[in-house]
Amino acid sequence: MTETVSLYEAKTHLSQLVDRVAEGEEIVITKNGVAMARLTPIAFKGERRKPAGAMGVTYISDDFDAPLPDDLQAAFEGEA
Repeated sequence: MTETVSLYEAKTHLSQLVDRVAEGEEIVITKNGVAMARLTPIAFKGERRKPAGAMGVTYISDDFDAPLPDDLQAAFEGEA
């Protein structure tokens, strides 16, 4: 499906238009009612990034998000 939007609308909502194009839509941009440009998705080349091993982290402790000890929490809050 191709949608037509004005240049003003394209400038105002570019981020949303790019998201829609990434999902497969095609958008034609007009200036003074004349088609001037076409936004189309590009074919992805390569593999998607897998950030899980970026820092070599292979294990996260069960208490990773547990509350900090009182003295350490106080230090973060400037109450050392």
